Order: sequence, then C-alpha cells, then structure tokens
Amino acid sequence: MDSGTFLHRRKPDIPGIRPRASDENQQVSVKSLELSKVIRLLEDPLTAHLKERHLFVLKKLLKRNQIGFLLKELTDVARILNLCAEKVKDHPEYVPILCEALQICRLPFLKEKTSDELKYAQDVVEFLSHLGCLMRVSDAEVRQQIVESVKSFYSCVTPKQLLHGTDRLSKSKPRTFPSDNRFSRLSLRLQPTSPGYRLQLLEQSDLAQTLLLSMAALENQPSIKLQLLQTLQILSTSSDKNCALILNAQGAETICLHMNEPDPSGQVLFRSCVILWNLLERGSKEEVIAQLSSMECVISLKEAFLHQLMNGLRHSDLQLTTDLLVITTLIAENPSSLLIESLFAKQLVVLVTFPEVRSHNPLVHNLELSFSNEDLNMKRLLLNLLVLMSKDLAALRLYKEERVMLALLTLAKAPAASSESRSGSRRWSSVQQEELQLQALATLATVAPLMLDDYMSCQGNTCMLVLLDWCVKQDSYFGQGNSFHGTGGRGSKKAQMRYCIRVLRSMTSLGEDSVNQDLCDQGTISQLLGILMQMEASPDEEDVVILEIKSDIQLILSLLCESDMHRKELFGSEGVEMAVHFLRKGSNKFYSGLGHNKLILSTVDCVRSCIVGCYTTEDYFLAKDGVFLLLDLLYSSPRCVHCIILSTLVELCDNPNTLSHILSWKDDGGQMAPGLLLQLWREEEEELEVRRNRHGVIADPQRPILSLHQQDATQLSFPAKVPSAAVLELSENLRSKIYFIFCKLGFQDLPGLSTQHYVTLSIVRRYMDFKVGEVWDEISRELSLDGVRPITPDEEALSTICKIAEDTARRVAAEQNSILELQEKDEIGEEELMYTEIKSHWKQQELTAKSWDSYVSRTSNYEILKEVKAQREKHIESSRPKPKHEDAAVQPKEHFIGRVISVETTGAPGPAGVKLTLATTPIKAAGQDEVGPTAQDPEYFSTVSVKD
Repeated sequence: MDSGTFLHRRKPDIPGIRPRASDENQQVSVKSLELSKVIRLLEDPLTAHLKERHLFVLKKLLKRNQIGFLLKELTDVARILNLCAEKVKDHPEYVPILCEALQICRLPFLKEKTSDELKYAQDVVEFLSHLGCLMRVSDAEVRQQIVESVKSFYSCVTPKQLLHGTDRLSKSKPRTFPSDNRFSRLSLRLQPTSPGYRLQLLEQSDLAQTLLLSMAALENQPSIKLQLLQTLQILSTSSDKNCALILNAQGAETICLHMNEPDPSGQVLFRSCVILWNLLERGSKEEVIAQLSSMECVISLKEAFLHQLMNGLRHSDLQLTTDLLVITTLIAENPSSLLIESLFAKQLVVLVTFPEVRSHNPLVHNLELSFSNEDLNMKRLLLNLLVLMSKDLAALRLYKEERVMLALLTLAKAPAASSESRSGSRRWSSVQQEELQLQALATLATVAPLMLDDYMSCQGNTCMLVLLDWCVKQDSYFGQGNSFHGTGGRGSKKAQMRYCIRVLRSMTSLGEDSVNQDLCDQGTISQLLGILMQMEASPDEEDVVILEIKSDIQLILSLLCESDMHRKELFGSEGVEMAVHFLRKGSNKFYSGLGHNKLILSTVDCVRSCIVGCYTTEDYFLAKDGVFLLLDLLYSSPRCVHCIILSTLVELCDNPNTLSHILSWKDDGGQMAPGLLLQLWREEEEELEVRRNRHGVIADPQRPILSLHQQDATQLSFPAKVPSAAVLELSENLRSKIYFIFCKLGFQDLPGLSTQHYVTLSIVRRYMDFKVGEVWDEISRELSLDGVRPITPDEEALSTICKIAEDTARRVAAEQNSILELQEKDEIGEEELMYTEIKSHWKQQELTAKSWDSYVSRTSNYEILKEVKAQREKHIESSRPKPKHEDAAVQPKEHFIGRVISVETTGAPGPAGVKLTLATTPIKAAGQDEVGPTAQDPEYFSTVSVKD
C-alpha cells in the first residue's frame, strides 16, 4: 500500500487524532527499543560471536534509516558504530556496514520537534567526535568514507550559509519505501536539521583535532592523506574555531612535518601551504609561528622551498615558492627561530646576492631566473629577510661572507649605470629594476649601519652621493611609483632621493667620525644645501615625501656639523640663509599632517648644531634677525617645540650681541621677551601642578617648586646610579632653561613687565636656591627611607639647609605679597583719580546744562531778558571806579588806538628786557565835537581831511 492510499484512509479518523498520535509514539519507542536490542546483541558475550545475526540486524537497521539518523538516536548509533569498528579488526565483513552508515551520515539529521535541535545538541557533538575516532580503522574505504562524509557537511551549504551557519533549509521531500509503510508514515512528520546547525556543533566537537592526529597513520595511504588534507583545508577555511582546535593539537607543526612526504599527485605540498595560510590568517599568528620555529619544521620548510626552487617550472610552482618564502619571513620575525642553525639562512643569503654577485655556491650554479613577476616577488622577499635576520650577529657574519653589501649597492645604483654592464643579457625591466632599487635602498638604511666596515670598503658614501646627484639631474627618467617604496615618486625621482637620504641619515646618526669625515671631504654639506634650496625654489607643491626629504637633509647637516667647528664654517652664510628661510615659514602648518612639525624641529636643531658655537655664523644669524625669528616661533608654536627653542636661545646667549636682540623683541600684542618667558614659566608650572595661589604666590614654602609628579615619588628610593626625580626635572621641563636665559639677561630693569610678571620673576630669581634645597631634602628623605641615620653634624647640616630653603621661600612669598600690596595701592590711587575726573566731568556737564537753560530762558522770554540786562548794567556800573575830582568827572571820555613806534632791548632777562615806544590816536565818540590837533600831539597824529 503506497503512502497516498495510507493518507486517504487516515482522513475519516481525524477526530480521533489522540489515539493515532499514541500509536505513532509507540512506533517510535519500538524503534528505540530495537536499537537497544541491537546494542545488547553486539555486546552480550552470549551473542557476540553471532556474526551472521549481527550483519542481518545491522543491515535491517540501516535500511530503516535511509533518510537519515534521528537526533535522539545518535548516541545509540555512535555506540553501534564503535562496536562495529572494534569488530572490523578480526572480521572485515563489518566494513560494508560501516561504510553504509557513514554514507547515511552525509544526510542531515532528522528531528521530530523544533526543540530537538537544542535538546540533543550535546548528543550531536559527541556523535561527531566519535565519527572522527573511526579513523582508527585501518581500512582505506572506511577512512575515505569518513573524510567524504565530513566534506559533504560543507558541500551542501552555500557560501553565505557557510559564513552565517544559521540559515534554515526548506522542508525536504520525504523519501518513502514501499517495503515498510510504517516508516513511510513516520517520515511524513520528520524534518531535516539545517546544515548550519551541524557545522556549528562540529566546531564544538573534537572532529578537527582527531582528523589532524590521524595523519600519522596515513603514511601508506597517500590518496586518503590527500583527501584528509583537503578536508582540513575546508575546516580551516570555514571557521576560526576550527583553526583554534587544529592549533591546539599542534596542527601547524604536524602539517609542516608531513608536507615533504612522497606525493605522486603533487598536491600535498600545495594543500599543506594553504592550511598553514589559513591558520595564520584565521588563527593565532603567534602560535603558528611558535610551532613552525622548531628545528624540524624549519628543515622541512627549507627542503620544500629548495625543491620548488630547483624543480618548479610552472607558474603555480613559482607562486608556491613565494608562499613558502613568505612563511619563512614570518618565522624570521621570531627571535628564537632557528634559521641560522638549520643553514637555511645561509642558502637564503646566497640567493639574495644572485645574480648581482658571482658565487661558486652549488645552489646557484644551475639556477636561472626568468625575470618574471614571481622572481621579482621572491627577490623582494629575500631583501626583506635581510632586514629581519639582521638582528642576529651570526646573520651579519653570513652577510659579510656572501658580500651582501656589494649586492645591495649594485642594486641601488642608478638605472643607466646598472644596465650598461648587462646590455647583452636578460635583465630586469625598468619597472622591476626601480622596485628592486628602492627595496635595496630601504634595506641599506637598516643593514649598512650594522656593517660599517663593508659599507666603507665598498665606498658606500660615494655610491650614495653619486645616486643623489643623479636624483637632482633633469633627464628623461620618470619613476613608475608602483611599489610600496615608490609611493609619492611617480613621474619623478623623489622616491630614490627619499631613500638615498635615509641611508645617509642612518650612517651619519652613528656618530662615526670616519663616515662623517668622508662625507664632508666629498662636499656633502654644500651639496645638501644646494639640493635643499633647489627644492624650495621648485614650484611643486609640498607633500609628505618632499617634507620628509627636507627634514632628513637638515638632520644630516646637524649630525655632520654638531661637534666640528670647521664644518660649521663650511655651513657658512649659505646655511644661515637656509635656516632663516625655513624659520620665516613659522608654525602655521604645524598640524597639517604632512610633516611640517618635523621640519620645524629639524630647522631649530640645525640652528643649534650648525650655527651656534661659531661666532661668524652666529653674528650673521643675528644680522638676519635670527633671534627675532626664534622668539616669534617660541610665541606661536605649540608647547612641544618650546624646549628645543629655549635650548637654542640659551646657547645663543653666550654671544653678547644676542641679549640686545632678545630685549628689543616684541610680539603682535606688544609683549616683550621677558614677559613671554615669564608667561611660559607660569604655563609650565600649571602643567606640572606646582602649588600656587590665585595670584601666583608660593602656597607651600616647604615645597616651593615641587611638581605633582615629584610629590608622588617622595616615597621612593632610587639607586645611586639612577637620577632622582629632582635631577630629571631639570631636563624634562622648561624652567631651568628660562632661568638660565634670565641669568644672562639679568633680573633688574627688564622692560615690559607687569606686576604679575614681577611676582613670577621673584620665583625665577631664587630657582637655583630652591632646587638646591629640593635636592638636599630628597637626600634626607631617601636616607630615612633606607633606614640610614647620618651622624649628628651631618644631620644638623641637613636640617639647617632644609630650614634655609624654607626661610628663603617664605621671604620670596613675603616679597610677592608686598609687590601685590603696592599694586593694590596704585590701583586704589588710580581709582580715586578716576573718580575725581568723573566728578569734575559731571560738574562741568551740570554747569553747561544750567548755562544752556539760562540762555534758552533769555531768548524765549522778553521780561527775563530785560531783567538780565538790567542786572548786567547794574553790575557794570557798580564795578566802575569812582572819579577822585570833579574835573575828572566832566572830562569827556576818550578811546585810543595804540601803535608800536620802536622796539629796544636792554639785555635784561624776560619781558623786562624789551622797551616799546607807543603812539596813541583818540577816537571821537558819537556826537562829540571835532577838536583840532593839540600842541602836545606829534605831527603824525594829526588827521587829514580829503575833500572832493
């Protein structure tokens, strides 16, 4: 009877669904009971030898589970499979049973309820772990079925499902078997679990570890080993947890040790490398490198690399060689790697110098390069290995033996010079040669300082200066800028100049006089100054590369001239002009992110190292307003630049002409240099959290200049060879430098200081006294911490010194308070004067207003105007003097006009020394009769009438 008929017969029984459900549950329990009987049949000593009965029951059981195993039966199924695996040793007839069961394991597990996935999750984990344990069966077919089953877990999952692992599959169509309608009916109510569910639980099992450990048993089964590697590749690609499980079982070491076993297919090495890459990318990189750093693994990698190098002809073989070299590079980063002890490093160094240096080593005797991109990548990786291995002194001896320095300088030569000698042979292309040239220069910057003798014997300075001269020439060469080292140099030679300057900076930073003298003898100072000013005159926009080159050139000049007076003279006026030019740029672009901050620091350092100390250059620097520019930079730059600027100013103050320049400087707001220095002092104390009150007065006389950091270190005792906090403080902040500048300027008659400045200046003046007291107090405290009691005279001396320092601080605080009191009195006097002026101003306004009101009243009211006029006439009349005689009363009133006749000087001081002779003419009043000229009047006082 088919399933359709069976369903048709169930339709009338729908109301009686409860009994039907109980029937189905009874069928399920029967099936579970059958599994327990099968286990009992296989384990019972009375039935353990009934092989035919076992096979019959097992075949029947597998036939009933053709659509997959139930989740709740997985524990019993795993037990049955383990029993069969044990019997395979003596009875190969159980092999087909195992193989068929493993084929069923490829299907999704079945669930009756949705909650079964969570309920039986641990059973699934244990089942998958038991599945891996079946690899102990030596039969090749069983092992192959296990590997294929695990691979099938991933083959039925899309990449998206493999990534998330939680997507549900659609309900699959149940499979029916006409031979048994009970299970056809049962299959209608079962659902498959999603593949993502099984993969999630696989990560929690020991399957990956068990498969890895089984590799040791597959030496005689190369085909199974290859399939197992493919399975491990899938496991390591799909999950980070699987990679962690593989690493916990020493997976990287195991894979590496088995990668060179005989392999007819040629795939074992490739699969092994892919697994190692997956472990590096998705697992713990440190753990992988640690496992691969053993002697056995390094030797295995060496054999694999050399085999591929000598026998690989295809493109994939060259890529595999490069991959092995990358893994070797990662191992070289581990300080405990055994590359040198395994002789792998020696062979790699020989390959680095090929074909630039001829060698009789048999490794390169028959080696030929195709100059392809894979060969280029291998060459670049080998150059990178030189940098990584250079940390070991034994590696440097290998470099010397194989003439690595000569090979690097050959690669670093200008393209035209290196191509002439190989014009008739195969060689690198121009793009490849540029990448190798830049890589060689980058390698030289690290390796050359470690191989100074080889560098000098190969005339490294000359090679670099010739290359630098080629970089500034205008020719038809244009850089491609395709590599990492060629960044920013496309279409120019900036990349070559950048790394050439880096090499020179690395060599001069050694402080080796022979290297620096050789550079100066070849005119490096003038050459670098010319290049620097040529770059400044270029219309090209400044970028990261150009700014780095400029700052590196200035650092090289500083290193060359710092300790030699003759070289400072060679720096000369041209160098001063360069330094002044860069100082004029200021600090507006300090935070641009392109490197202007480094350029400012290198410029100030260049002033300190190349100019200060030589009176000729110092005077020229002062004549070019160099001190003004330094103070401008000190005023406008951020705090991180102040230290080096102040250090430069301190050294410049040894020149007596510097002081007048400092005292005459003013900023945009009119603040002068002493005020700026005192402002920096206050900001520094705020940064150090020194205790001061709101007016800047010393708040703690026992700790007048102690910072918060020093207070935290008061309970510490330092060894004799370690500087204490009080000593380190001198070099770590700005106060000592500001104090030394004021020692040169003096503490009296400083221009442009306010009361607040004088309050701070009183602390600056006593800074050295405070510092001495602080050091003695620190000594006393450390003695007490160490349990050392000085002898009585020393103890009294210590106490006296500390008391003197405290008394000094109290006197300075009193002086500061007196300064503030004087300021307060001056402010009160100014305030009173201001109030007097305000009062006078208001009084004047009142009088003006009253006068205006009077004027308005007079002009608007006639009666008031008459009254005012009468009062005025009365006042005038009362102010006239009364006549003494009656004749004088009747004498007519005359008015005169005076004129100067002559002026004589008598020699007496002031107005008394001038004698004037005046003449007067009377003016007749209206209505007065005309009177002729009298006898007393001069002739020229007579009036003349003119008649028509």
